[in-house]
Amino acid sequence: HADGSASLARRRVRARRRADEEAGERPLKVVFASPAEHFTDSAPIGNGSLGAMVWGGVASEKLQLNLDTLWSGVPGDYTDPKAPAALAAVRKLVDEGRFVDATNAASGLFGGLTEVYKPLGDMNLEFDISNQEYSSYKRELDLHTATTIITYNIGEVQYTREHFCSNPHQVIVTKISANKSEHVSLTLSLNSKLNHRVRVMNANEMIMDGTCPAQGHKLQENEANDATGIGFAAVLSLQMSGTAAKVAVLNDQSLRIDNADWVLLRVTAASSFNGPLVNPSDSKLDPESAALRAMNMSRNLTFDQLKAAHLKDYQGLFHRVSLRLSQAAAIEKINMKEVGEAIKTTAERVNGFRSDEDSSLVELLFQYGRYLLISCSRPGTQISNLQGIWNQDLVPGWDCAPHLNINLQMNYWPTLPCNLTECQEPLLDFIASLAVNGTKTAKINYQASGWVTHHVSDIWAKSSAYNEDARFSVWPMGGAWLCTHLWEHYQYLLDKDFLKNTAYPLLEGCALFLTDWLIEGPRGLLETNPSTSPEHVFIAPGTGGQQASVSYSTTMDIAIIREIFSAVISSAEILGKSDTPWSRISRKRFQGSLRIRLLKIKHSWNGHKILRTLKLPIGTCHISSVFILVIL
Repeated sequence: HADGSASLARRRVRARRRADEEAGERPLKVVFASPAEHFTDSAPIGNGSLGAMVWGGVASEKLQLNLDTLWSGVPGDYTDPKAPAALAAVRKLVDEGRFVDATNAASGLFGGLTEVYKPLGDMNLEFDISNQEYSSYKRELDLHTATTIITYNIGEVQYTREHFCSNPHQVIVTKISANKSEHVSLTLSLNSKLNHRVRVMNANEMIMDGTCPAQGHKLQENEANDATGIGFAAVLSLQMSGTAAKVAVLNDQSLRIDNADWVLLRVTAASSFNGPLVNPSDSKLDPESAALRAMNMSRNLTFDQLKAAHLKDYQGLFHRVSLRLSQAAAIEKINMKEVGEAIKTTAERVNGFRSDEDSSLVELLFQYGRYLLISCSRPGTQISNLQGIWNQDLVPGWDCAPHLNINLQMNYWPTLPCNLTECQEPLLDFIASLAVNGTKTAKINYQASGWVTHHVSDIWAKSSAYNEDARFSVWPMGGAWLCTHLWEHYQYLLDKDFLKNTAYPLLEGCALFLTDWLIEGPRGLLETNPSTSPEHVFIAPGTGGQQASVSYSTTMDIAIIREIFSAVISSAEILGKSDTPWSRISRKRFQGSLRIRLLKIKHSWNGHKILRTLKLPIGTCHISSVFILVIL
């Protein structure tokens, strides 16, 4: 293991050296020719926990701020003593072939809704140029440096704004400058859709604090709520240069800067979240004190010092991997091509890909995926949610909740093959939290040992089924699929300490649940019942075309179970634990096969179920059922 770690470190040094050499000749920039018109047009920056979407306006600039721990709700009870009776009823209906009735009865297995990821707020910059023409506008996200730069001209003055989010100093940094002195003037403010207040502390600092809703979904902006939800605070600090520069407080809500040579802004934020098992009202964390401590880390540092620390940290991860699919000269021609003042934007390159097969665009998209992962998942942060860490809505699509039936796994597939091992740590921590709540859910809801979780969760590590539609809610395989990441993590690193102390206990608990979940069916095979193929329905036989989603032993279930049993048995052998009672049982069930069917690849999409082919309706599109193709 020590030799392997040293070898990995040497390979990373060589990779970073090669990437550093290529950075100058192979630009990796997402280029825009105009300010953002929509949230999805803006540029994401982040340090794992703190993030922003930069719009790049001219007369006004907006940074939509996010903090990974801002969620509604409080820790929940994810158990239901009535679930075992409902489970028995569903199993009986499945055994009788009454799949439509079983699907309807499966509502007795539903739990509650997930909580909702909330936006922190906006930093707004208003400039005195609304009636002036601008030219030579350019906005870019440089993946080599994790910075967003906006430049434009008004008359003979060129304005530049540079934004990045530092992990070492836990701060968003914005520098606004001009190529002529005394030309930077703006009004600066903070705002939030959450219940909040803003205080201008002095001429160079303001604080915004507030509370997330504790009672689930809140639909109205600034809606008052009780104080038991997650509290938050953001600190905005101002520094400026210039002999004629001056600053004034406006209405105790904003700051006015005039005639500066340049302005440097810093934003820090913190919350009272202290883990998924701690109620925010019991938290000992003070968000304002934490945000101020973070600000004090960077308060006396120059822009160049902050950027140097940011680059050292970020490039230490990003420059581990380079991808070369085309010649450098071709990339330079495509990325930097100008016709007059018209820049070929990344959107234009995407639209033209069908005809020009721009291979350097593939390089850019590959590295953009790595950039996003570095920006939204770092050691000590929360997992990358359904939108990473970026969100502008009080109730975003699907609540921004991590979906465990493929989406969360997809977010983390690049970590190991793309040499971002550290970025997977939040996922490993999240699995451990799920196991705590999932142990209670397994015991009460399923009368089973081990631990279980379902298709969607949240910051509170919700482990029970969702409260809507059996096609995705009735699927107790979410934790099992996540556990395949534990085994893969070991296979990449061969770290026995990790296997012993982290992976194996979680794998064992997962396998114990699956051992109890398998039941002997009418055909003498071990089956999962009820069973769904995530987000799919089928035409129930003998019903005249009625749709159902609940049956037994879907290919997805069996593939995951075999993978977990294989991983936990191999882990036990590596650790010298192969003689434990549960291992003997699992080995018997796994190797004795002939009680858990050997999976076969079908040439069509409709053979998703053991011993029986069920017809799928037109429109089925969820691809999780190809899990078996990935593991073979």
